[in-house]
Order: sequence, then C-alpha cells, then structure tokens
Amino acid sequence: MTRINSFILKMQVWKDTRGQDLIEYALMAGFVAVAAGAIMPGVATSISTIFSKIASVMTAAAATS
Repeated sequence: MTRINSFILKMQVWKDTRGQDLIEYALMAGFVAVAAGAIMPGVATSISTIFSKIASVMTAAAATS
C-alpha cells in the first residue's frame, strides 16, 4: 500500500505548477535587463553589478546547502 501512496505523491509533484509563474517572471525580468543593457550602455555597468551580486549570493547559498 505504501508503494501506491508514494507513486501517487510523486505524480502529484510532477503536476504541481505553482512555482512556474515565479520562474517565468524572473526569466522575463532577466531578458528585459539584458535588453536594456544592450540598448543603453550606461545602464550596462549597473546591471552587471546587480547580476554579480545575485550570483555571489546564490553561490554562497548553494555552498551552505
């Protein structure tokens, strides 16, 4: 019976799409930032700084996990 329950739980996880919207918005914000950096070179340095900070925070978070 536990095999059936675990199978059902795994299938529910595959169908779960609650976090999908957040990922899509994050990707869209990244694309807009890259496009803004390409169009306005003055903004490119600040965008680069922001992405560098995000990358360092994510690296530190991955190291602690």
